[in-house]
Amino acid sequence: KGLASPKIAEEFLVHAEEETSHADQLAERIVQLGGEPDFAPDGLSARSHADYDDAKDLKAMIRSNLIAERIAIEAYTQMIALIGDKDSTTRRILEGILSQEQEHAEELSDWMQE
Repeated sequence: KGLASPKIAEEFLVHAEEETSHADQLAERIVQLGGEPDFAPDGLSARSHADYDDAKDLKAMIRSNLIAERIAIEAYTQMIALIGDKDSTTRRILEGILSQEQEHAEELSDWMQE
């Protein structure tokens, strides 16, 4: 069957919109807790758990995204474990995000098999 670039491009856009929603949810929670979200590009890049990858090859892009999703899954899993029962609201937000990240990783993994 092979990889269908237009379909994958659509799915990448869906993933990107969901990632933006995750950032918005986390920023909103940071504000609720009295903090100030920091979206400065250089700061985001320095604090990121995953490396930026400008791969042009579709398979390489999928692989790079899958690695980033797996890193995010690990990070959210660790955050949830650290929060434990201390903050159920933040925990629920993180669990919802983790669930979407797992869906993204499954999709990307499926594409890698095509």
